Amino acid sequence: MSSILSAKGINKIYKSGSRELAVLKDIDFEVQAGQSLSIIGPSGSGKTTLLGLCAGLDSPTSGEIILCGESISSMSENDKASLRNRKVGFIFQNFQLIPTLTALENVMIPLELLGQASARKVSTDLLGRVGLGDRMGHYPSQLSGGEQQRVSIARAFSNTPQVLFADEPTGNLDEETGESIESLLFQLNQAEDTTLVIVTHDLILAGKTDRMIRLKGGKLIEDSYNKTEQQ
Repeated sequence: MSSILSAKGINKIYKSGSRELAVLKDIDFEVQAGQSLSIIGPSGSGKTTLLGLCAGLDSPTSGEIILCGESISSMSENDKASLRNRKVGFIFQNFQLIPTLTALENVMIPLELLGQASARKVSTDLLGRVGLGDRMGHYPSQLSGGEQQRVSIARAFSNTPQVLFADEPTGNLDEETGESIESLLFQLNQAEDTTLVIVTHDLILAGKTDRMIRLKGGKLIEDSYNKTEQQ
């Protein structure tokens, strides 16, 4: 397998007046194509910051991120946005659906940005796959939390991403709903052969990924495999 995501010597420092806060310190790791990886650690350990850097939503203070074969650390914002639109999917804890658009319209957004004529058909098919074939015309306010997250999963897979980033994907859901969302996420991820990177506090969810990296105080303190065949 080839590396699809690489973090090399990543440091992230935030400045507040004369004070500096080092959020990430000398982070190094690689993720192979098709692998599922969870990033775990206590609150404030830098998990979400690292995810944002890997996805090109922010830039490191020093070091290099290589995503889908392209060095993104020094890319322009427009170039990073273009790369994300073409090759990356996102799932967030708070769903981030547009309230004035229906479920179908929310899923169609990434494809319409890419100018795909088949946006409606692809989105309709995906909503059927996540069990919302009869809810496509509903607005987010008319959907339960679990249904909204299913819409966001369909949207995340709509552009057939090479890498899918998920930030606490079950954090706002009850246990039963969260388990069904986890099953759906891994099922679609395996079917589409997507690389999956998850930030989570949930060690049960983390244990379902191929590999875990643990952060503490901004440092990578553990890198372990959950499935021996991946080693």
